[in-house]
Amino acid sequence: MRLIDILFGRTRLTLTEAERAIVFRKGRITAILGAGEHMLRRKDVVERHIISDAVVTSTFNDALWRERPDLAEAHMTDIRTGADEIAIVARDGRLSEVLTPETRRVLWTAAGPWTVERIDLSKGHDVPRALGDRLTRARITGAMTVVEVPEAHVALVSVDGAHERILEAGTHRFWTAGRRLVAKLVDLRWRAHDVTGHEILTKDQVTLRVNLAADFRVTDPLRAVTAVKDFEDALHRALGLAFRKTLGALTLDALLADKMAVDAEAAEAVRAEMAGIGLEVGEIALKDVILPGEMRDILTGVVAAEKEAEANVIRRREETNATRSLLNTAKVMAENPVMLRLKELEALETIAGRVERLTVTTGTDGLLNDIAKLRD
Repeated sequence: MRLIDILFGRTRLTLTEAERAIVFRKGRITAILGAGEHMLRRKDVVERHIISDAVVTSTFNDALWRERPDLAEAHMTDIRTGADEIAIVARDGRLSEVLTPETRRVLWTAAGPWTVERIDLSKGHDVPRALGDRLTRARITGAMTVVEVPEAHVALVSVDGAHERILEAGTHRFWTAGRRLVAKLVDLRWRAHDVTGHEILTKDQVTLRVNLAADFRVTDPLRAVTAVKDFEDALHRALGLAFRKTLGALTLDALLADKMAVDAEAAEAVRAEMAGIGLEVGEIALKDVILPGEMRDILTGVVAAEKEAEANVIRRREETNATRSLLNTAKVMAENPVMLRLKELEALETIAGRVERLTVTTGTDGLLNDIAKLRD
């Protein structure tokens, strides 16, 4: 048979189920061959393909559809998407690929079966939740953008530089399709902001540093993000300026005497300003007032002197009370001899407790007028 094939100028081609062949005769496409043994002319040109790759990769693909559309339609599946269209390609019921707008994909029909689900982007770019979950599990996420929004947050979504919507907590998916989608997360919870080491010049020309703290939250996310470049930086500057004006109008003594009054006065100005950019400011506190070293030493000396003066007053008062008490006791003894005798006995008891032997000689006038002799 090989000799006969040679005599008649023929050649045999055997293809498996996973192969296809495009035959060219005299430069023109004449056939697409499937599995089996085929008889060809010796001068025929054969381009073999493995259909397990599914995508037709022939360099003559366009020529085939243009010159022999009958052969192309019999063996290939041509999928094309419009300018506002997404195509979800499934192979034997399993997701295979997502085609973005204005994309063409030519597949071997025998590698299927193929199903195509088309989505019109003119009706919106949101990915249905069920489809998004399937694409995520299949790890086919190149054509969509996933936005994760945690609890107590929102996401401001802009498309091609223009604000589009505000997303609540959850998982959101969008078809990218050539668009530039950016999501900015905004925390809606109460937070604390500290201003540390802020320098203030008081009315009496004393330079000191203060530490401030404020609780705040975002109430209007879109305004907070668009009204200023950084709303936390705006709050920082507003706190510093408001307290600088308030504290600068006070003397050091007034500042140290009533810090709470200063907090309340400065807080109203900050709250009013921040409400204009979508922030609600809660408690504002003047936490610390830090004095320069020499001023701290002076105030320490003043406080020490004041406390020493208070201590002297207390000592004088106690001495006066003790003298008054002794005078009252003397008057009682002078008026009551029995009380005097009791005091003598108490003194004798105290002395007796401190010596080994005591000899007392006394008369009718009592111990105070006689001699007490102490012996070892």
